[in-house]
Amino acid sequence: MNTTINEYHDNYREQILTVWENSVLATHNFLTPSDFEEIKELVKSIDFNDFQVFCLTNEKLVLGFIGVMNQKIEMLFLDPNYFGHGLGLKLLNFAVKELKANTLDVNEQNTKAIKFYQKFGFQTFERTDKDDQGRNYPLLRMKLAE
Repeated sequence: MNTTINEYHDNYREQILTVWENSVLATHNFLTPSDFEEIKELVKSIDFNDFQVFCLTNEKLVLGFIGVMNQKIEMLFLDPNYFGHGLGLKLLNFAVKELKANTLDVNEQNTKAIKFYQKFGFQTFERTDKDDQGRNYPLLRMKLAE
């Protein structure tokens, strides 16, 4: 598959929101339906121009995206149809090498994501009891091992 990583542009917005929703539905089965809907509304309100956001595309189709702010990966989502194809790794490599990202937060219940980040070299340095919105979803704060 021929993929490229492109800087975010507003014409990617609807596809990004769809990728986010499908990815979360496939990986965040610990969310209550009402929390999912609240978070979905929060994500819809994000101005993706406020981050360094890059989209992994195959021609004009967005397969995944990554967002970085202040060297922290704030978002990494992939269309679940493309899980296991090395595309998440491609986005993560790009963020670390090109954007100098070295920290991230991940939901403690998202064990596949934790394993993915650990395999790459991220290590947990802190655990929170709640997520950044105060919901009962603990976060693991991770940093890239030096």
